[in-house]
Amino acid sequence: MLIADHLGVSLSIRGVWELLRRHGWSCQQPARRAVERDEAAVASWVKETWPRAKPPRGRSGHGWSSRMKPPSR
Repeated sequence: MLIADHLGVSLSIRGVWELLRRHGWSCQQPARRAVERDEAAVASWVKETWPRAKPPRGRSGHGWSSRMKPPSR
């Protein structure tokens, strides 16, 4: 959406990835944690905010193991 808004073209996720790679970008992770990281704030966020933000898990109950509809009888 952002690319289409700014550049006027629509790209798939794979297309964006290929474009970024062509220009020398890559997936990277920091080698070490930031000095400014506040572990207490992170733990508080994980405990209080994350449970409200994450999507609910699917219910596991009795029934079919397949996601397809059971056959008609």
